[in-house]
Amino acid sequence: MGRIVVISTGGTIASRWQGSGFAAEAHGREVMATACVPEGVTVEVVDLFSVNSPRLTTAHQLTLVRTVHEVLADPGVDGVVVTHGTDTLEESAFLVDLHHGDPRPVVFTGAQLPLDAEDGDGPRNLYDALLTADRCRDLGVLIAFDGKVHAARGTVKTHTLDADAFADPSGTRLGTIGFGKVSVPRRPERPAPLPLPDVPAGAPPRVDMVMHHADGDALLLRAAVDAGARGLVLVATGAGNATPEIAAAVAEATARGVLVALTTRVPAGPVAQIYTHGGAVDLVAAGAVPTGTLRAGQARIAVLAALLAAPEPADPAERVRLLRHALGEPVPAPGLAAV
Repeated sequence: MGRIVVISTGGTIASRWQGSGFAAEAHGREVMATACVPEGVTVEVVDLFSVNSPRLTTAHQLTLVRTVHEVLADPGVDGVVVTHGTDTLEESAFLVDLHHGDPRPVVFTGAQLPLDAEDGDGPRNLYDALLTADRCRDLGVLIAFDGKVHAARGTVKTHTLDADAFADPSGTRLGTIGFGKVSVPRRPERPAPLPLPDVPAGAPPRVDMVMHHADGDALLLRAAVDAGARGLVLVATGAGNATPEIAAAVAEATARGVLVALTTRVPAGPVAQIYTHGGAVDLVAAGAVPTGTLRAGQARIAVLAALLAAPEPADPAERVRLLRHALGEPVPAPGLAAV
């Protein structure tokens, strides 16, 4: 009998009508009662919280990371399923993945339709997640959604409303789920897990995102630094391009010890150092770290994880090293071996 622990955090899968719209309300056992359980699987439920996922904070996400580790400290547990709102699922799943070194799976899922919908997708997604958690090993953190299995790294929400809501725009899914079987023909590439982060005694480090656009200037980037941001994600255009003024502001920020990551607002493809005059060539020279194919939400999580792994007053170079490690780059890292 596979023993799977379901950690319930809210989201649409736990949402009911509130008179003017839907909001997370149901407890995990109510969510679990909507789904069939795969043969040979036993389920235990942990009600962690029940919130709409846009309301999640770093404190919520760190609580989730630690809860996953606490659950897996029991050798009798065979896997974990996390039910989560789809809006920020990609962020929480990636944060857990960055700190997950156990061969047992952690599978995130959710729904696009609320708990009581007659044609809701939550029950099937939950069944598929349980099946995946029971059948898979050594794949890191996974996302099971609409009959597909995705790696946490690189997978984002690609449609606001469709049932087929998740994909890696720059890659391919790991596998499929159907007819009581999970088929995963390939393994994701993952760096060694980061140490379990401490819960900050005060507020967690602030990490902001700023998007470039036509007429974009450095005002918001500088405002974020002045507001106390210790990390920044610049969401640039094209292959990672902005302006000379923004490159100068990035140089100012990194000189003040702010960790800056560079991604793009384009859905697919890597950041590449091709253009100057404020392009990625200049932004990287100013100290920004290109994030490859990771998009804004997950780039921010990588920055956050690096800051948590090297809290103040850490050497900024160590934080850059940790960020590059989180991004999957082959960076020399004492004590961290490739998975």
